[in-house]
Amino acid sequence: MEPFLLKPICKNSIWGGTKLKKCFHKEHPGDIISESWELSVHPAGRSLVASGPFCGVPLAKLVKNPAVIGRFASSFAVFPLMIKWIDSQRPLSIQVHPDNDYAMAHENDMGKTEMWFILDCEPNSYLYYGFSHKISREEFARRIADGTLLEVVQKVPVKKGDVFFIPPGTLHAIGPGILLAEVQQNSNVTYRIYDYGRLDTDGKPRQLHVEKALEVTNLSPAANPAPISIPLSCQQDRLLACCPYFAVVYQRVSPSRRYNADAGSFHALMCVEGEGLIQTASESFPIPAGSTLFVPADSSAFTLSGNLSLLDVFVPDPSFFSSCPKI
Repeated sequence: MEPFLLKPICKNSIWGGTKLKKCFHKEHPGDIISESWELSVHPAGRSLVASGPFCGVPLAKLVKNPAVIGRFASSFAVFPLMIKWIDSQRPLSIQVHPDNDYAMAHENDMGKTEMWFILDCEPNSYLYYGFSHKISREEFARRIADGTLLEVVQKVPVKKGDVFFIPPGTLHAIGPGILLAEVQQNSNVTYRIYDYGRLDTDGKPRQLHVEKALEVTNLSPAANPAPISIPLSCQQDRLLACCPYFAVVYQRVSPSRRYNADAGSFHALMCVEGEGLIQTASESFPIPAGSTLFVPADSSAFTLSGNLSLLDVFVPDPSFFSSCPKI
């Protein structure tokens, strides 16, 4: 099977902005798009094939074929990952995600490990990442109740190109004015802890999940891992994140690059900047900024040309993951 583009499912939340429509030309009613679920087989939003002979087919149907997703992804009982673009015109709620055991027991869903790659941000942008110091569960509950939680949450400045890895249990929130790529486990479980007293579109406070958050949140300070230094096949590539569910490699294409099939895993190439052209054995088509190309594990070789930056997302070989510094 040859590579194909994906058609995302777009979402709208009260914190969303206009960049996904203006910059990446995502389709959704109205001007506001908060999230574009580029590669998703989750029941909460399933992406479609957008090019080639399977155009219009749900990706969830194709990933049932081990030859399409590769032997590493096939080893999981549930398809392991999801990828998104996120545009936060306003800050997201302070939130946390559970691990697999808790999520399966309480939500019948997977836990959520995730990473962020900052594509663009306004001056003085920031995000929240863990606590500034260790606190007790009693203090955590009290600060949620009296509205002083932000006094003990770590506020981190961000810039274009920054990478953040968020394990389950890490308190976090994306700040305003940020456009980012998110790679995560295949999950839709989020526990909101604090939402600035905002009201939803119906004029009601948004639901919080305080009791569950108290059970799963790591109350110690979080430390974002240092960049991973490990040799890759192309010296210019940079490994941004690696965990059992996904690996993410930053790549540059200029003026061209040849890709071969990887029987171990499919690859999802997210075009974070620039534009290019793909040439497969049978066709060629453009790769614009904001698009996502799905490369099946049984794909034939192809060439990308142009001037573009990519995030290459795939399921790593367990032996490769074991050789990476643990995060």
